[in-house]
Amino acid sequence: MTNQDRLLTAGEAAERLGTGVRFVRRLIQERRIRYVKLGKHVRIPESAIAAFIAERTVLTAAETRAARYGKAA
Repeated sequence: MTNQDRLLTAGEAAERLGTGVRFVRRLIQERRIRYVKLGKHVRIPESAIAAFIAERTVLTAAETRAARYGKAA
C-alpha cells in the first residue's frame, strides 16, 4: 500500500470490480483480498483491487507464447 493509496468502502470496491457488495465481503472474510481494519470499519486499498484483478487476469495464447519465449508472437 502506498501513501497515496485511496481506501475504498466495500461498496466502492464492488463497483470497481463490477460485482455486488456481498462478493467483496466474502473476499474479505476468506482473506482473498488485502484490507485495512479501522475500528469496526473495513476498507480496501485501491492497490489491492488492482492486484486482485492482475492476479486473476488470464493471458491470451499469444501473450503466453511471448512470455514463454521472450519475444512477440
